Amino acid sequence: MKSLKVALLQLMPEETLDGNLHKGLEYCRKSKEMGADIALFPEMWSVGYHIPEDIAELQSNALTEDSSFVSSFGNLAKELNMAIGITFLEKVDPLPRNTLCLFDRFGNKLLTYAKVHTCDFDDECRLTPGDDFYVADLDTEEGNVKIGVMICYDREFPESARILMLKGAEIILVPNACPMEINRISQLRARAYENMVGIATVNYPTGKPDCNGHSIAFDGIAYKPSEPGSRDTLIIEASEREGIYIADFPVDEIREYRSHEVHGNAYRHPHKYKLLIDESIEEPFIRKNYRK
Repeated sequence: MKSLKVALLQLMPEETLDGNLHKGLEYCRKSKEMGADIALFPEMWSVGYHIPEDIAELQSNALTEDSSFVSSFGNLAKELNMAIGITFLEKVDPLPRNTLCLFDRFGNKLLTYAKVHTCDFDDECRLTPGDDFYVADLDTEEGNVKIGVMICYDREFPESARILMLKGAEIILVPNACPMEINRISQLRARAYENMVGIATVNYPTGKPDCNGHSIAFDGIAYKPSEPGSRDTLIIEASEREGIYIADFPVDEIREYRSHEVHGNAYRHPHKYKLLIDESIEEPFIRKNYRK
């Protein structure tokens, strides 16, 4: 499989669900015209990443994964012969979840992922966290590729991308809704480097509060025989403006690189990492709003 093209839909949300539906469908069509294999939305596109304090209002904005909004993107995926990663505020009890559904090019729902690391120090304290990380085999016109998902703050925990790598992920999709600055971008670069995976992150553009564009992608290939020394794994970094930005992942090159390089799961010693599953928390890391 020579290439996987991910359309990073760095879009300004509309003020209504219907507006986001129609704009989302329009930009998926544009992505297909640009040759995309996957169209990926920023975090919680259905509501434009809006989490009201009023619980009744929050719950009223939530959608089931078989709602007409979500299903419309599955239907379009089949029509366009293109995978779509649609993000939304998902209706579950007792509180909604921050969720992505990935539809393949036949309109099949491959996976549903809810953000595990909710920002409990902020508005996401009113959301239900997800329970696990998932990887799915995505059929494209060029071949199959293993896709994983993590969402925004998941990026800040090396365990997120590590688990996805261990489950076989070759490319990780990362919807986002926060300022993409040097430290967050560096985290994504590190997740790609240490796991030898592609990372595709899509953010909202400048104009959306607390966002600044700079959707970004890394191929995870730190060394190439044709290039001296270590290389920048950056594929693309968007501007701050609204638009579609295509991240073109060299899948065969990533696979060849992973077959002989030293990162990922090549030289790990899991039996020495027992402290990583110890749930005790000591100062200075105790936080009153922490949720398991």
